[in-house]
Amino acid sequence: MRSTFYCLLCFLLSSCGSIHYLGIETYNPAEITFPEEVRKILVVNNAVPQPETVGYEYLLFGVSQDTCRVRTDSALFDATRALGKAIVDEGYFEDVLLYHEMTRTDQAYLVDTKLTQQQVMELCLANDAEAIISIDRLLFRMKKQVSRFGDGLVMGAIDVKITGIVRSYLPSRENSLATVLVNDSIFWAELALHIEQLHQLLPDGELALRAAGAYMGAKIYTNFVPHWQEETRWYYTGLTSVWKEASAYVSTEKWDQAAIRWKSIYEKSSGWKDKAKSASNMALAYEVNTDLEKAHEWAGIAYELFKKNKGEEAKETRLQKLYMDTLSERIWSNAKLNIQFGQE
Repeated sequence: MRSTFYCLLCFLLSSCGSIHYLGIETYNPAEITFPEEVRKILVVNNAVPQPETVGYEYLLFGVSQDTCRVRTDSALFDATRALGKAIVDEGYFEDVLLYHEMTRTDQAYLVDTKLTQQQVMELCLANDAEAIISIDRLLFRMKKQVSRFGDGLVMGAIDVKITGIVRSYLPSRENSLATVLVNDSIFWAELALHIEQLHQLLPDGELALRAAGAYMGAKIYTNFVPHWQEETRWYYTGLTSVWKEASAYVSTEKWDQAAIRWKSIYEKSSGWKDKAKSASNMALAYEVNTDLEKAHEWAGIAYELFKKNKGEEAKETRLQKLYMDTLSERIWSNAKLNIQFGQE
Protein backbone atom coordinates (compact mmCIF):
# COMPACT_ATOMS: atom_id res chain seq x y z
CA MET A 1 0.00 0.00 0.00
CA ARG A 2 1.97 2.96 -1.29
CA SER A 3 1.48 6.45 0.12
CA THR A 4 0.55 9.01 -2.51
CA PHE A 5 1.97 12.51 -2.36
CA TYR A 6 -0.15 15.05 -4.12
CA CYS A 7 0.88 18.66 -3.52
CA LEU A 8 3.29 21.09 -1.93
CA LEU A 9 1.42 22.80 0.88
CA CYS A 10 3.77 25.46 2.17
CA PHE A 11 7.29 26.78 2.23
CA LEU A 12 9.14 28.00 5.32
CA LEU A 13 12.49 29.79 5.01
CA SER A 14 15.27 29.22 7.53
CA SER A 15 18.84 30.45 7.80
CA CYS A 16 20.48 27.46 6.12
CA GLY A 17 17.77 26.11 3.84
CA SER A 18 14.09 25.45 4.13
CA ILE A 19 11.40 23.00 5.11
CA HIS A 20 8.88 21.79 2.57
CA TYR A 21 5.57 20.41 3.76
CA LEU A 22 3.78 17.73 1.77
CA GLY A 23 0.28 16.34 1.81
CA ILE A 24 0.31 12.57 2.13
CA GLU A 25 -2.47 9.98 1.95
CA THR A 26 -1.99 6.99 4.21
CA TYR A 27 -4.07 3.82 4.19
CA ASN A 28 -5.50 3.07 7.62
CA PRO A 29 -7.34 0.12 9.12
CA ALA A 30 -10.95 0.23 10.25
CA GLU A 31 -11.49 0.68 13.96
CA ILE A 32 -13.68 -2.43 13.90
CA THR A 33 -12.43 -5.71 12.47
CA PHE A 34 -15.09 -7.98 11.00
CA PRO A 35 -14.47 -11.72 10.65
CA GLU A 36 -12.75 -12.60 7.39
CA GLU A 37 -15.83 -14.36 6.04
CA VAL A 38 -17.96 -11.20 6.20
CA ARG A 39 -18.10 -9.88 2.63
CA LYS A 40 -21.70 -8.59 2.42
CA ILE A 41 -22.98 -5.87 4.75
CA LEU A 42 -26.51 -4.61 5.39
CA VAL A 43 -26.83 -1.00 6.59
CA VAL A 44 -29.94 -0.46 8.72
CA ASN A 45 -31.73 2.50 10.28
CA ASN A 46 -32.86 1.30 13.71
CA ALA A 47 -33.42 4.79 15.14
CA VAL A 48 -36.77 6.42 15.94
CA PRO A 49 -37.29 9.96 14.55
CA GLN A 50 -37.53 12.58 17.27
CA PRO A 51 -40.79 14.60 17.40
CA GLU A 52 -41.10 17.66 15.16
CA THR A 53 -41.24 19.99 18.15
CA VAL A 54 -38.09 18.65 19.84
CA GLY A 55 -34.56 19.94 19.39
CA TYR A 56 -35.19 23.03 17.25
CA GLU A 57 -34.66 26.57 18.57
CA TYR A 58 -35.14 29.59 16.32
CA LEU A 59 -34.28 33.12 17.49
CA LEU A 60 -35.45 35.86 15.13
CA PHE A 61 -33.90 39.16 16.18
CA GLY A 62 -33.65 37.85 19.72
CA VAL A 63 -37.23 36.58 19.94
CA SER A 64 -37.83 32.83 20.25
CA GLN A 65 -40.20 31.48 17.61
CA ASP A 66 -42.68 29.06 19.19
CA THR A 67 -43.97 27.61 15.94
CA CYS A 68 -40.74 25.82 14.96
CA ARG A 69 -41.34 22.40 13.48
CA VAL A 70 -38.95 20.12 11.64
CA ARG A 71 -39.14 16.45 10.66
CA THR A 72 -36.14 14.16 11.10
CA ASP A 73 -37.33 11.11 9.14
CA SER A 74 -35.45 12.12 6.00
CA ALA A 75 -32.34 13.04 8.00
CA LEU A 76 -32.20 9.51 9.44
CA PHE A 77 -32.56 8.00 5.99
CA ASP A 78 -29.89 10.31 4.56
CA ALA A 79 -27.51 9.36 7.37
CA THR A 80 -28.05 5.66 6.65
CA ARG A 81 -27.64 6.11 2.91
CA ALA A 82 -24.50 8.29 3.26
CA LEU A 83 -22.95 5.72 5.57
CA GLY A 84 -23.65 2.94 3.10
CA LYS A 85 -22.34 4.94 0.13
CA ALA A 86 -19.12 5.86 1.94
CA ILE A 87 -18.53 2.18 2.74
CA VAL A 88 -19.25 1.21 -0.88
CA ASP A 89 -16.78 3.80 -2.18
CA GLU A 90 -13.90 2.17 -0.28
CA GLY A 91 -14.48 -1.13 -2.10
CA TYR A 92 -13.59 -3.29 0.91
CA PHE A 93 -16.75 -5.42 1.03
CA GLU A 94 -18.07 -7.35 -1.93
CA ASP A 95 -21.53 -5.83 -1.50
CA VAL A 96 -23.17 -3.20 0.70
CA LEU A 97 -26.96 -3.20 0.91
CA LEU A 98 -29.28 -0.53 2.26
CA TYR A 99 -32.34 -1.64 4.21
CA HIS A 100 -35.21 0.71 3.36
CA GLU A 101 -37.80 -0.44 5.90
CA MET A 102 -38.31 0.75 9.49
CA THR A 103 -37.09 -1.73 12.09
CA ARG A 104 -38.86 -0.04 15.04
CA THR A 105 -42.51 0.91 15.41
CA ASP A 106 -42.35 2.50 18.90
CA GLN A 107 -42.07 6.22 19.61
CA ALA A 108 -39.34 6.04 22.28
CA TYR A 109 -36.85 8.13 20.33
CA LEU A 110 -34.59 8.68 23.36
CA VAL A 111 -34.26 4.97 24.08
CA ASP A 112 -31.25 3.16 22.68
CA THR A 113 -32.68 -0.13 21.49
CA LYS A 114 -30.29 -2.72 20.10
CA LEU A 115 -31.21 -5.19 17.42
CA THR A 116 -31.83 -8.62 18.91
CA GLN A 117 -29.90 -11.62 17.68
CA GLN A 118 -33.12 -12.94 16.17
CA GLN A 119 -33.63 -9.68 14.25
CA VAL A 120 -30.06 -9.76 13.01
CA MET A 121 -30.41 -13.34 11.84
CA GLU A 122 -33.67 -12.62 10.03
CA LEU A 123 -32.39 -9.44 8.39
CA CYS A 124 -29.20 -11.13 7.22
CA LEU A 125 -31.09 -14.14 5.88
CA ALA A 126 -33.69 -12.04 4.07
CA ASN A 127 -31.09 -9.77 2.46
CA ASP A 128 -28.29 -12.29 1.85
CA ALA A 129 -25.94 -10.41 4.19
CA GLU A 130 -23.38 -11.67 6.69
CA ALA A 131 -23.29 -8.68 9.05
CA ILE A 132 -25.22 -5.52 9.88
CA ILE A 133 -24.20 -1.94 10.56
CA SER A 134 -27.09 -0.22 12.31
CA ILE A 135 -27.81 3.35 13.35
CA ASP A 136 -29.52 2.57 16.67
CA ARG A 137 -30.06 6.13 17.83
CA LEU A 138 -29.57 9.52 16.18
CA LEU A 139 -30.63 12.82 17.73
CA PHE A 140 -30.35 16.38 16.44
CA ARG A 141 -30.31 19.69 18.27
CA MET A 142 -30.56 22.65 15.91
CA LYS A 143 -30.27 26.33 16.78
CA LYS A 144 -30.99 29.00 14.19
CA GLN A 145 -30.35 32.69 14.87
CA VAL A 146 -31.10 35.71 12.74
CA SER A 147 -29.71 39.04 13.97
CA ARG A 148 -28.97 42.50 12.70
CA PHE A 149 -25.48 43.21 11.47
CA GLY A 150 -24.14 46.75 10.95
CA ASP A 151 -25.10 48.92 7.96
CA GLY A 152 -28.54 47.37 7.61
CA LEU A 153 -27.36 43.82 6.94
CA VAL A 154 -28.78 40.71 8.55
CA MET A 155 -26.77 37.71 9.65
CA GLY A 156 -28.07 34.18 9.94
CA ALA A 157 -26.45 31.15 11.54
CA ILE A 158 -27.52 27.53 11.92
CA ASP A 159 -25.73 25.17 14.29
CA VAL A 160 -26.72 21.49 14.29
CA LYS A 161 -25.34 19.15 16.94
CA ILE A 162 -25.55 15.42 16.28
CA THR A 163 -25.37 12.63 18.84
CA GLY A 164 -25.96 8.99 18.20
CA ILE A 165 -25.05 5.34 18.54
CA VAL A 166 -24.03 3.09 15.66
CA ARG A 167 -23.35 -0.62 16.08
CA SER A 168 -22.17 -3.58 14.07
CA TYR A 169 -23.85 -6.98 14.48
CA LEU A 170 -23.15 -10.57 13.50
CA PRO A 171 -25.92 -13.18 13.36
CA SER A 172 -23.70 -15.60 15.28
CA ARG A 173 -23.34 -13.27 18.29
CA GLU A 174 -25.88 -12.56 21.00
CA ASN A 175 -24.37 -9.13 21.65
CA SER A 176 -23.27 -6.52 19.16
CA LEU A 177 -19.78 -6.76 17.68
CA ALA A 178 -18.89 -3.12 18.42
CA THR A 179 -20.44 0.21 19.38
CA VAL A 180 -19.55 3.64 17.97
CA LEU A 181 -20.63 6.80 19.81
CA VAL A 182 -21.36 9.78 17.59
CA ASN A 183 -20.87 13.37 18.74
CA ASP A 184 -20.41 16.00 16.04
CA SER A 185 -21.77 19.25 14.63
CA ILE A 186 -22.17 21.19 11.41
CA PHE A 187 -22.53 24.95 11.03
CA TRP A 188 -23.73 27.53 8.48
CA ALA A 189 -23.40 31.33 8.59
CA GLU A 190 -24.46 33.90 5.98
CA LEU A 191 -24.77 37.68 5.57
CA ALA A 192 -27.57 39.20 3.49
CA LEU A 193 -29.10 42.54 2.58
CA HIS A 194 -32.49 41.55 3.99
CA ILE A 195 -34.17 38.57 5.57
CA GLU A 196 -35.78 37.35 2.34
CA GLN A 197 -32.34 37.05 0.76
CA LEU A 198 -31.05 35.32 3.88
CA HIS A 199 -33.73 32.66 3.57
CA GLN A 200 -32.44 31.92 0.07
CA LEU A 201 -28.85 31.56 1.29
CA LEU A 202 -29.45 29.41 4.36
CA PRO A 203 -31.02 25.94 4.19
CA ASP A 204 -34.42 25.55 5.79
CA GLY A 205 -34.75 23.42 8.92
CA GLU A 206 -35.35 20.08 7.25
CA LEU A 207 -32.60 20.56 4.67
CA ALA A 208 -30.17 21.52 7.41
CA LEU A 209 -30.97 18.34 9.34
CA ARG A 210 -30.71 16.23 6.20
CA ALA A 211 -27.30 17.73 5.46
CA ALA A 212 -26.25 17.05 9.05
CA GLY A 213 -27.39 13.43 8.77
CA ALA A 214 -25.53 12.93 5.51
CA TYR A 215 -22.43 14.57 6.95
CA MET A 216 -22.47 12.25 9.94
CA GLY A 217 -22.98 9.13 7.85
CA ALA A 218 -20.19 10.07 5.45
CA LYS A 219 -17.81 10.67 8.35
CA ILE A 220 -18.21 7.64 10.61
CA TYR A 221 -17.64 5.07 7.85
CA THR A 222 -13.95 4.98 8.82
CA ASN A 223 -14.91 2.91 11.85
CA PHE A 224 -16.04 0.06 9.61
CA VAL A 225 -13.70 -0.10 6.59
CA PRO A 226 -10.02 0.52 5.83
CA HIS A 227 -9.70 3.99 4.38
CA TRP A 228 -7.39 6.66 3.03
CA GLN A 229 -6.56 9.61 5.27
CA GLU A 230 -4.80 12.88 4.52
CA GLU A 231 -1.76 13.70 6.67
CA THR A 232 1.16 16.11 6.53
CA ARG A 233 4.86 15.36 6.22
CA TRP A 234 7.94 17.49 5.60
CA TYR A 235 11.46 17.27 4.30
CA TYR A 236 14.50 19.50 4.77
CA THR A 237 16.37 21.17 1.92
CA GLY A 238 19.73 22.89 1.75
CA LEU A 239 21.77 25.22 -0.40
CA THR A 240 24.39 22.83 -1.77
CA SER A 241 24.04 21.10 -5.12
CA VAL A 242 23.41 17.68 -3.51
CA TRP A 243 20.55 19.05 -1.43
CA LYS A 244 19.08 20.71 -4.54
CA GLU A 245 19.40 17.51 -6.57
CA ALA A 246 17.51 15.60 -3.88
CA SER A 247 14.74 18.22 -3.86
CA ALA A 248 14.47 18.07 -7.64
CA TYR A 249 13.98 14.30 -7.47
CA VAL A 250 11.30 14.73 -4.80
CA SER A 251 9.42 17.15 -7.03
CA THR A 252 9.09 14.36 -9.62
CA GLU A 253 8.43 11.71 -6.94
CA LYS A 254 11.72 9.89 -7.60
CA TRP A 255 12.19 9.09 -3.95
CA ASP A 256 14.83 6.40 -4.43
CA GLN A 257 17.09 8.90 -6.19
CA ALA A 258 16.43 11.53 -3.53
CA ALA A 259 17.30 9.00 -0.83
CA ILE A 260 20.67 8.30 -2.45
CA ARG A 261 21.55 12.02 -2.21
CA TRP A 262 20.31 12.33 1.38
CA LYS A 263 22.27 9.27 2.45
CA SER A 264 25.39 10.74 0.83
CA ILE A 265 24.87 13.96 2.81
CA TYR A 266 24.44 11.98 6.02
CA GLU A 267 27.58 9.92 5.50
CA LYS A 268 29.85 12.74 4.32
CA SER A 269 28.72 15.62 6.51
CA SER A 270 30.75 16.58 9.55
CA GLY A 271 28.02 18.78 11.02
CA TRP A 272 25.22 17.36 13.17
CA LYS A 273 22.52 19.56 11.60
CA ASP A 274 22.97 18.16 8.10
CA LYS A 275 23.13 14.66 9.54
CA ALA A 276 19.91 15.16 11.51
CA LYS A 277 18.03 16.70 8.60
CA SER A 278 19.18 14.16 6.03
CA ALA A 279 18.32 11.31 8.45
CA SER A 280 14.83 12.75 8.87
CA ASN A 281 14.51 12.91 5.08
CA MET A 282 15.68 9.30 4.79
CA ALA A 283 12.85 8.32 7.14
CA LEU A 284 10.37 9.99 4.81
CA ALA A 285 11.83 8.24 1.76
CA TYR A 286 11.48 4.86 3.44
CA GLU A 287 7.93 5.70 4.54
CA VAL A 288 6.98 6.54 0.95
CA ASN A 289 8.27 3.11 -0.06
CA THR A 290 6.28 1.59 2.85
CA ASP A 291 9.37 0.26 4.64
CA LEU A 292 8.07 1.58 7.94
CA GLU A 293 10.57 -0.21 10.15
CA LYS A 294 13.47 1.45 8.32
CA ALA A 295 11.62 4.75 8.34
CA HIS A 296 11.27 4.54 12.12
CA GLU A 297 14.96 3.67 12.46
CA TRP A 298 16.07 6.74 10.50
CA ALA A 299 13.58 8.98 12.29
CA GLY A 300 15.10 7.78 15.56
CA ILE A 301 18.60 8.70 14.38
CA ALA A 302 17.40 12.21 13.53
CA TYR A 303 15.60 12.49 16.86
CA GLU A 304 18.70 11.54 18.88
CA LEU A 305 20.80 14.10 17.01
CA PHE A 306 18.28 16.88 17.57
CA LYS A 307 17.85 15.95 21.24
CA LYS A 308 21.59 15.77 21.92
CA ASN A 309 22.39 19.09 20.27
CA LYS A 310 19.24 21.19 20.81
CA GLY A 311 17.56 19.60 23.81
CA GLU A 312 14.31 17.72 24.32
CA GLU A 313 12.14 20.85 24.29
CA ALA A 314 13.45 22.24 21.01
CA LYS A 315 10.90 22.53 18.23
CA GLU A 316 12.84 20.24 15.89
CA THR A 317 13.25 17.59 18.60
CA ARG A 318 9.56 17.56 19.51
CA LEU A 319 8.55 17.48 15.85
CA GLN A 320 10.85 14.52 15.22
CA LYS A 321 9.47 12.71 18.27
CA LEU A 322 5.97 13.26 16.91
CA TYR A 323 7.05 11.75 13.59
CA MET A 324 8.51 8.71 15.37
CA ASP A 325 5.22 8.23 17.21
CA THR A 326 3.32 8.56 13.94
CA LEU A 327 5.49 5.90 12.32
CA SER A 328 5.00 3.61 15.32
CA GLU A 329 1.26 4.05 14.91
CA ARG A 330 1.54 3.24 11.20
CA ILE A 331 3.51 0.08 11.94
CA TRP A 332 0.74 -1.03 14.30
CA SER A 333 -1.90 0.00 11.76
CA ASN A 334 -0.27 -2.02 9.01
CA ALA A 335 -0.35 -5.10 11.19
CA LYS A 336 -4.07 -4.51 11.75
CA LEU A 337 -4.61 -3.94 8.03
CA ASN A 338 -2.98 -7.30 7.30
CA ILE A 339 -5.46 -8.95 9.65
CA GLN A 340 -8.39 -7.16 8.02
CA PHE A 341 -7.23 -8.29 4.58
CA GLY A 342 -6.58 -11.84 5.77
CA GLN A 343 -2.80 -11.59 5.54
CA GLU A 344 -1.75 -12.53 9.04
